[in-house]
Amino acid sequence: MNPQKSHFWKVFLLLLAIIGVNVLSYNFFGRFDLTADKRYTLSEASEEIISKAEAPVIIDVFLEGEFPPEFRKLQAETRQLLEEFAAVNPQITYRFTNPLEEGGNANEIASQFYEMGMTPARINVVENGRTSEAIVFPWAMANFGNKSVAIPLLKNQLGATTEDRVAASVQQLEYAFADAFSKLLEPKRKKVAVMRGNGELEDKYIADFIRKIQEYYFIAPFTLDSVAVNPQRTLNQLSEYDLLIEAKPTEPYTEAEKLVLDQYLMNGGKQLWLVEHAAMETDSLFTPAGSAFALPRDLNLGDYFFKYGLRINPALVKDLYSAPIILATGSGNNAQFNPYPWFYFPLSSSPSTHPVVTNLEAVKFEYANPIDTLQNDIDKTVLLATSPRSAVAGLPREISLEEITAEPNPAEFTAGEQPLAVLLEGNFSSVYDNRILPFQLNNFRSKSEGTKILVISDGDVIKNQLQRGEPLELGFDRYTGTTYGNREFLLNAVNYLLDDRGLINIRSREVKIAFLNPEKAEKERTFWQMFNIALPLGLLAVFAVLYRAIRRKKYVK
Repeated sequence: MNPQKSHFWKVFLLLLAIIGVNVLSYNFFGRFDLTADKRYTLSEASEEIISKAEAPVIIDVFLEGEFPPEFRKLQAETRQLLEEFAAVNPQITYRFTNPLEEGGNANEIASQFYEMGMTPARINVVENGRTSEAIVFPWAMANFGNKSVAIPLLKNQLGATTEDRVAASVQQLEYAFADAFSKLLEPKRKKVAVMRGNGELEDKYIADFIRKIQEYYFIAPFTLDSVAVNPQRTLNQLSEYDLLIEAKPTEPYTEAEKLVLDQYLMNGGKQLWLVEHAAMETDSLFTPAGSAFALPRDLNLGDYFFKYGLRINPALVKDLYSAPIILATGSGNNAQFNPYPWFYFPLSSSPSTHPVVTNLEAVKFEYANPIDTLQNDIDKTVLLATSPRSAVAGLPREISLEEITAEPNPAEFTAGEQPLAVLLEGNFSSVYDNRILPFQLNNFRSKSEGTKILVISDGDVIKNQLQRGEPLELGFDRYTGTTYGNREFLLNAVNYLLDDRGLINIRSREVKIAFLNPEKAEKERTFWQMFNIALPLGLLAVFAVLYRAIRRKKYVK
């Protein structure tokens, strides 16, 4: 064959192959996740949610600028995750911006973010042996139409290092974004009843949590007062709700009210109880005597919970791992607020892999009761418990502020882990099965369909603090500046009780993040800088020598 024609056909076939590869790559797009933990593979729940975006969803990520290595890792993981979202649905677009890029006042910009509910993070930056403070804005804002949702990228963790916080945050990135997309793209469907009429917490003390779950569900107050007049109608109205929340009731329930609640459960309704069998408030200690009596509280619910598989004991738990009590010294402008150990405020964190408590900050309890689980056919999961170094104090009991000065006796704190929050799941038997009913029902059910109850033995878990009469974020202690995991725990709980999409299961994903050792990196910094400069130059020199030798050998022949 003519050499010129042969060369022509080679070029033609090469061009044909290039065109074919481009056509195939354009029509058949694929991404491959080669990580061991499949961190870049979106869950089915996430893909299902974002598939509903038929108009642009614009995400502004404020994680841009000069960061320590840990935050660069968070930035890179966030960017990679958003690439995955955009690959599934091109309507997802994003941009990284630096709020401080134009040289604005950092404190003023931080105040603006705080007013929008996006609290900046102040971090210590160690460089060349010197420590400085920097402001970081670990937030994103998702915009869809005229709606916007703030997305936290950095988790709070008590006593955790920056590396630990970033590692925990990376594990929750997909959940954080999928949760935001859910708020933007999915209409509210389910209804939550906030129970009233039995001495529950006032609205101002549950305002922050109610405001939070309103982003997901329809919320309405509901009272059982009408049970005395028309119990059947009350049950029918309550059955229109998917979940009821009982937030620290203080008045006993009548048998008729309990039957309505029981039959609501038998018909598939979910229940979240924050109930305590001890009457004790911290405010009662702030008297000249500095002490108060903790007394048993009977709500007439013993048989109700016993039938379902648990018992709330009329006792108080004390825990060496606890939150402080804040006491004021001095007066007027000279007043100082100082923290003191207070073992009646257990801090509960769980090693459980259950999605409600995975990667959760410690939850603060106040004067909580121990829970016993009983043997029956219901599945029981202890979501939160005390630490192994706990004690159980019987009631009635005098509690005095003088206890803060007493050295704890380790021999006293040997009660082991005491359950404080227990999840019950399954087909429940009615409390009133084979019993005389307090009133006649049209369709009494002795067995429920599959449903769930979460019982928390402390009503203050849902109680937010006030500042100048305004509710603060649930879990935030305005005296210490500490944020506990109460709001996240309860929000996860409500989502789990009502979630039928599996979104909450994204929280269970395990992502392992590797970080550089900062001390070793600083010590070996010069070596690796020289290595990165010398190695490419050395390889280039070796290549040049070999290339010259090959050419000389070829042309000498």
